[in-house]
Amino acid sequence: MHRYFALVPAAGTGSRLGSSTPKQYLTVAGQPVLYHTLRLLAEHRRIEQVFVVLAPSDAQFRCAQWKGLETRVQPLYCGGETRAASVYNGLLAARDAIAGDDWVLVHDAARPCLSARALDRLIDEVGDDEAGGLLAIPVADTLKRADGDARVATTERREGLWQAQTPQMFRYGFLVEALRRSGAAAVTDEAGAIEGLGLKPRLVMGEGRNIKITYPQDLELAELILDGKR
Repeated sequence: MHRYFALVPAAGTGSRLGSSTPKQYLTVAGQPVLYHTLRLLAEHRRIEQVFVVLAPSDAQFRCAQWKGLETRVQPLYCGGETRAASVYNGLLAARDAIAGDDWVLVHDAARPCLSARALDRLIDEVGDDEAGGLLAIPVADTLKRADGDARVATTERREGLWQAQTPQMFRYGFLVEALRRSGAAAVTDEAGAIEGLGLKPRLVMGEGRNIKITYPQDLELAELILDGKR
């Protein structure tokens, strides 16, 4: 029987948020963003263990309160220069715990509003898929491509376009090989690396609430979602 593990790359600085504190440690709904992200994964009945990949110099994780998560979350101080490098390093660091056919769900540290319902749907729909898959939502808005002067160059067709979310769920062996081949700086998500192997990951319907905190206003929206007001 195949097992499920989660891996959360959390070595970034979140520079676009304009804060000296990495965004995963900013407070939302009374706890660090990272706490909310890890809790949902750690409390899920089908996930064996959660690995969180931190920068080697990270001193804040040890200082935070992770009440109730201590036995389910294992920190790995091997984060890289890019997200892909952190994921690859984390996978290698966890290799003694995960078999090649086990599933790994890679989830953004800055997505604290993932619901258990969406997580169940991903596992149920991808668990027997050869390629693996990811949460995503169809693009609903009109898309504009800008020129160098911040003016509209063209309007892009949105038919068939999906906005990728996380978790992205793939077999451990496939994912390690895909990232090794693609190189740490060449891909922006795990699905892109898997596509490089000639596979077509399954798109599983995500949720609008599964936002990624990137800009200051995202913290306010996450607060509303986590407090049950949105």
